[in-house]
Amino acid sequence: MPNISTEDNYLTVLNLFTTDTPDKQDRLITEMRKIVDAAAYEGWISSTVHAGQDSPGTANLIQWRSGEDLEKRYAGEEFKHRTLPVFREITTGIRLLQNEIVFTQTHPGLGGRVEVSPDRDDYTVIEVHRVGEADQAELIKLLGEGQDWLVNVPGYRSHSVFKGLRAMFVEGAFAVVYSQWDSKESYEAFRDLPHGQKPRPRRDNDERIDGLKIESDSNTYRVVHTRAMDQ
Repeated sequence: MPNISTEDNYLTVLNLFTTDTPDKQDRLITEMRKIVDAAAYEGWISSTVHAGQDSPGTANLIQWRSGEDLEKRYAGEEFKHRTLPVFREITTGIRLLQNEIVFTQTHPGLGGRVEVSPDRDDYTVIEVHRVGEADQAELIKLLGEGQDWLVNVPGYRSHSVFKGLRAMFVEGAFAVVYSQWDSKESYEAFRDLPHGQKPRPRRDNDERIDGLKIESDSNTYRVVHTRAMDQ
């Protein structure tokens, strides 16, 4: 079972795909499972496939030993002439985000470990925030340690913040938040709370985030498949 941890020095890649129908999402998952189950790339650690919930699409959270190992994969004939063309045929959007994990926080009952597995029932949210390069560090701090109050929110399980390093099909600096909740209902109650009803620390934090980010988007997911190099 993969873990998200600041103690690991892995490069974390989030491959985010959008599409326009549930059938195409199913095709995406089938193609991704084929790649994950056959993975034997040098430096590859694990891959975890997520199925979109609010909007059709998928996410693949991939851990690599290093950026050099990933670049060898991108330079390969299979990736350039089979993998990308297949995904371009099915998708309406592709983002391949390379990240450094810089922050994790869990509800006290989870013991500090962020586990990612289809054996769990997490309702997962992935947010991508584009930001000016000069503001990236402050935004990351606000998204991470600036939200220590989340441990008191009903249904909250964990959140992890990634610093964007580089990307294919995305321009400029970015940060990613990967959060886990116990249900769709608890997450939506948190997300949709009117601004005026938010506790003061959350209001201040949200206002500063809104002032820094250029644009944001998110989708919700369930983990459907995972495999690691030792499996």
